[in-house]
Amino acid sequence: MALSVEAAELVECFQWLTPEQSAKLDTHARRAVEHEMADVMLYLLRLADVLGVDLPQAAQRKMAINARKYPVSRSRGTAKKPAAGRTSGRRTARV
Repeated sequence: MALSVEAAELVECFQWLTPEQSAKLDTHARRAVEHEMADVMLYLLRLADVLGVDLPQAAQRKMAINARKYPVSRSRGTAKKPAAGRTSGRRTARV
């Protein structure tokens, strides 16, 4: 799927950079990142259009789910995974 290729190209822009370097891109690198971000957005918008997904509404719903799953009081300052036995609720499409 073209979306995954474009996302990989975006990530590639940062592959060997430190967080500090990533935050201070030169003009050429920043322009390359902008182009890759635009490609990702365009493919995502097209996919949403084809599938009839309202992206802002889907993002709001997902943020509400995440707020319940990872309350700030338990999640702030940690990158630990949720306790064992907890499911992500993720469903994958069968092709």
